[in-house]
Amino acid sequence: MENAGLITWLTIIDTICWGVCFWWMYTISSKQKRLLKQLGEQAGRIEKLSRAEHDLICEVHPQVEEI
Repeated sequence: MENAGLITWLTIIDTICWGVCFWWMYTISSKQKRLLKQLGEQAGRIEKLSRAEHDLICEVHPQVEEI
């Protein structure tokens, strides 16, 4: 009987730990998704600025297309 009680408590503790780990991984995943979205937006802004810079350089120096 004592072993049955011990196994029951270990099962309950295991279930609680699993729930905590699941919540923790979900939180980390949410933060990663948010960070990747921010990086994608930042990359878009950098690409837009690079195109504008390239266009300005083309106006000043027409041979930039060859470079």
